[in-house]
Amino acid sequence: MSFNTAITGLQAASTDLNVTGNNIANASTVGFKQSRAEFADVYANSMNGGSHDIGTGVRVSDVAQQFSQGSISFSQGEMDLAISGSGFFVLSDQGSQAFTRAGQFKVDKDNFIVT
Repeated sequence: MSFNTAITGLQAASTDLNVTGNNIANASTVGFKQSRAEFADVYANSMNGGSHDIGTGVRVSDVAQQFSQGSISFSQGEMDLAISGSGFFVLSDQGSQAFTRAGQFKVDKDNFIVT
């Protein structure tokens, strides 16, 4: 049983490293919000209904995005916008709604404002 417990720890640590790697890879992406791996204990099941069983490992319960305010920096784009506080820019992606915090907008050849 302890081998399985160790395996769950390695799997959870691997997921955490993937999340961290994704955060580092996208650190300079405009509007990127970092994620955080959240962990939960895996409890043992008891055939006889005992309540003194120890846990059988760990699992990743969620990879949650962190929506805290990032830094706002000035740019040269005449249509660039920033959001201070919570919220998103609402976009249309071929008729369906999309959301972003990246405010790098420009006008396309058809005079539509695009990202």
